[in-house]
Amino acid sequence: MRRNKGKKVRKPNTLSGERLSREEGTVIKDWGGRLPVALVYPNSYYLGMSNLGIHTIYGLLNSYNKVVCERVFWERENLDNRIPPLSIESGRPLSDFSVLAFSVSYELDYFNVVKLLKAGGIPLYAAERDESHPLVIAGGPCITANPVPLSPFIDCLCIGEAEVILPAMLTALLEGINDRRSELLKTFASLPGIYVPEQYAGNTVVRQWAENLDDYPVTSTVLTPDTELGDLYLIEVGRGCNWGCRFCMVCTAFSPMRFRSVSKLMEQARQGLQYRRRIGMVGPAVSDHPRIEEILAGLLQMGAGLSVSSMRTSSSSVKLLPELAGGGVRTITLAPEVGSRRLRQVIKKGISDEDIMEAISGVAQQKIRQLKLYFMIGLPSETDEDIEAIIDLSLAGKGILDRQKSGARITLNVSPFVPKAGTPFQWLPMASPQTLESRLSLLKKRLLPKGIKIKSESPAWSQVQAVISRGDDGVA
Repeated sequence: MRRNKGKKVRKPNTLSGERLSREEGTVIKDWGGRLPVALVYPNSYYLGMSNLGIHTIYGLLNSYNKVVCERVFWERENLDNRIPPLSIESGRPLSDFSVLAFSVSYELDYFNVVKLLKAGGIPLYAAERDESHPLVIAGGPCITANPVPLSPFIDCLCIGEAEVILPAMLTALLEGINDRRSELLKTFASLPGIYVPEQYAGNTVVRQWAENLDDYPVTSTVLTPDTELGDLYLIEVGRGCNWGCRFCMVCTAFSPMRFRSVSKLMEQARQGLQYRRRIGMVGPAVSDHPRIEEILAGLLQMGAGLSVSSMRTSSSSVKLLPELAGGGVRTITLAPEVGSRRLRQVIKKGISDEDIMEAISGVAQQKIRQLKLYFMIGLPSETDEDIEAIIDLSLAGKGILDRQKSGARITLNVSPFVPKAGTPFQWLPMASPQTLESRLSLLKKRLLPKGIKIKSESPAWSQVQAVISRGDDGVA
């Protein structure tokens, strides 16, 4: 195995050292005789350590005795100060590792992938690297949807879910890491769910997915206060979505819809309560679990505080609000997506104005402190009237909260529509930046004076995201 044994282990910089000292569950292994893998999240530690995918892959890789996995993050201040990317656990540079495994969740992080390789002294293009350089692999939702824009920089890309791809890949790595790079890549190309650009001959790479979630625990592995969700022990409740919204990548990249069993969730929660008082339930729509009422009752019986990542806007979700409030839930997130009934039908969002108002009324009754509403602008066939409908819906919702004296704050998260590969809307155009800016300005002008907070994504960067999400290798 290539190891660069003569290089001294660098002491992590002060910031990394402080973070490491506050972590629980960090895996520190001796490198002797082990395959060293850098798990790279191409964004900040603060964001990366809220990503359950990072926890899952870190735990999975370190469960193998012959593998040592350490984490690397992209920190703007380090690159600005010409501090090379170093691993959190031992402070080693990227060049010391045999494998660089990038976990990429967002297309705009592709830029950081390239910056990290460059800052780590790794040749950018796969064709420029040989056996003296680390093998570079990548996976994640956007790579599953369309791996091609990043393909010139990566030796092999994982199409699907890591839990079912990594075991065969690790076997091949452990057996062939000392072989010629071309031979190892040829082996990878024969494995399910692995796209090797150098070996690609036009054959379909079939997306891999875990049939039974109970076989693969997905929970917090490393606990740290230095992240947005630092007071939570995170548990994945379900994966995938059957609702079929025409703009949404979850319905395609993570299908079919699957749920973890109640018994497994209770087991994981009991473990988590040894470390945190609150359990964070994660999934595209946690309230869709067919036994969600039983799950909430079990968690409350354990004395767990609760948090949910998202809920479907429906009558069945409203019934859960008393239990959630009883578990100390502070924020409820709903996604109406649009304001008008007509546009809801266009995007196949199967909820009504009545569903939304009922849900907001339920939030008000339970004295939950914050309501987040997710909306999109620039969707196909959108008109000025649809933007007015968002305004009307938001004001009506605030009116309900105010009349019931709930004290809840209402926040709109507004994102431009970005066509995603593999979705029914993948080939539709985006609205122009001028149109998006105009509609965003109208929302702010009308809603900010009414005490409704608005968070928005940049229309200009959304245009860039759209180019990457549907691009080919020329985008590289």
